[in-house]
Amino acid sequence: MKHQLLALAVVCASVICCRVSPKQKALVTRLVKEGTGKTTLAIGDGANDVGMIQEADIGVGISGVEGMQAVMASDFSISQFRFLERLLVVHGHWCYKRIAQMICYFFYKNIAFGLTLFYFEAFTAFSGQSVYNDWYMLLFNVILTSLPVISLGVFEQDVSSEVCLQFPALYQQGPKNLFFDWYRILGWMGNGLYTSLVIFILNIMIFYNQAFRAEGQTADMAAMGATMFSCIITAVNCQIALTMSHFTWIQHLFVWGSVTTWYLFLLLFGMLPPYYSEDAHKILVEALGPAPIYWCTILLVTVACNLPYLAHISFQRCFNPMDHHIIQEIKYYKKDVEDQHMWRRERSKARQETKIGFTARVDAKIRQLKGKLQRRSSTLILPNCMPSPCQ
Repeated sequence: MKHQLLALAVVCASVICCRVSPKQKALVTRLVKEGTGKTTLAIGDGANDVGMIQEADIGVGISGVEGMQAVMASDFSISQFRFLERLLVVHGHWCYKRIAQMICYFFYKNIAFGLTLFYFEAFTAFSGQSVYNDWYMLLFNVILTSLPVISLGVFEQDVSSEVCLQFPALYQQGPKNLFFDWYRILGWMGNGLYTSLVIFILNIMIFYNQAFRAEGQTADMAAMGATMFSCIITAVNCQIALTMSHFTWIQHLFVWGSVTTWYLFLLLFGMLPPYYSEDAHKILVEALGPAPIYWCTILLVTVACNLPYLAHISFQRCFNPMDHHIIQEIKYYKKDVEDQHMWRRERSKARQETKIGFTARVDAKIRQLKGKLQRRSSTLILPNCMPSPCQ
């Protein structure tokens, strides 16, 4: 009867299983996980909850008088049951959005960087010559773009913890998967494709026949490769700055420090003997730095790469805002302080009674009324015929 049990359980607001063994707890958890395909969470405080905690996608153990067995088998540990609200509503909301944005940004920056190599190969008839120095490609994911992504995955907060507790409806962004669906993933991949095309095409158009040095010579491949790489570093770091909603001094240090690190590396690497620096020997001091076209190209390409994303988020906030966009605007303009009635109204909307199990409750009420009517009618109806003593 497990499938009938599951069909009944999923339409109820809550289900209580009484007098079940530890194995049955795990089996019920597995039934819900496999039958619905949803992410399940199990929370327990004793050894009899270990099987259930291990079977669920996420296990939460409570450390208490019943020992530490549940805590040792869990993914997260709390000291009291009431802390589950903050674990889910605050940290669950933050972590979902951080990880989703971090993974999407990984797609974006690596597509933007990798496709420029492919475009140059096609432009040079697949000669096998790379437009970037080997050290540039080695440092791209290791140093120059790694720390901003880490700061995004650790410190990002769209709203504060107090607002998350006041507006628990924000937690539904995770179960609804608003930030990691295929629409969002393909959008970031398309943004990376657009960025790579803008970087490559603009650099080729600007440097192909344009005088680069004071004597009128055009730029060589080393100068154009360093310029393209400078555009990539600046564009992707400005992109992650636009993505972040909450800035700390650590995030500013990581984002803008990564851009500064690139120019310091280019300067110091160019100071090495030609045996080590090869075609990048003094390239920033003698070739790129004195050329105004180098700095103008970086500025033009960075603006062109990030302008569509800026237009998209501006349009979304104005005409189709999400829940956290509205709350951010309310907090920014201090409407929660000036208009307390509006703030209380918005908070009450986020705490409306759930409609889960509404049909089941209505059906149960109808069955109760039918039962009462049947019992009342049975007491009123007398037997039509009673056997007489003579018969």
